[in-house]
Amino acid sequence: MIAGAQRQPLFGRRRGRSLRAGQRALLGELLPRVALTSPPSGRLESGTGLWAPGQPVWLEIGFGAGEHLAAQAEHHREISLIGCEVFENGIAKLLARIERQRLDNVRVFADDARLLIAALPPSSVDRVFILFPDPWPKRRHRKRRIVSRETLDALAVIMRDGAELRVATDDCNCLSWILEQITDHSAFEWLARRPSDWRGRPEDWPPTRYEEKALAAGRAPFFLRLRRRFRIDEDALASGAHP
Repeated sequence: MIAGAQRQPLFGRRRGRSLRAGQRALLGELLPRVALTSPPSGRLESGTGLWAPGQPVWLEIGFGAGEHLAAQAEHHREISLIGCEVFENGIAKLLARIERQRLDNVRVFADDARLLIAALPPSSVDRVFILFPDPWPKRRHRKRRIVSRETLDALAVIMRDGAELRVATDDCNCLSWILEQITDHSAFEWLARRPSDWRGRPEDWPPTRYEEKALAAGRAPFFLRLRRRFRIDEDALASGAHP
């Protein structure tokens, strides 16, 4: 387990408005079939029903209502997608999409994402999404921001060399925080070369309701793409040498 995963939650409430009967049925019947839980050993391995050896794995941390995750799963059925979310209403909405779109390549982890990250094998994930995370704007809450040195350290372990990390936000203060964290981390390289690289959503990046809310409120969303450096390059940077 990542230190502090239980002491410092990164999320707010787990439930919102009352679920409809159909949503409750999905939680009771479909969720157990697609749920991902950490085994007693604390380590998940490939080839155990989660994904086949050599099959790409994408991870979304905090999938909200699941529209992005479901769209990716539908367009990339050859890829196993894992979604982490603690908000019960959002989980129910994703389950409805899984049933309606007949997605058999999605697994759901309904708990703190850091617990799953700690259980995944090293160099096992090909892409990670952190889309519109809670900005926790108050100074005393900054330690609850998901994009942190601790999280990046953990992601650097489970991501393959060359894997991509995608982060989106519509909060300027949160953007500054995220850029500070990632540009100071030797394992990740920000891929932007010009403002248009992060001010516009790439074509293969499905929209979310959070983006729509931001645009409706007059806020500009930002889309960051980062690459997990090859470990030999990371070691060279850490030692002060040029890769």
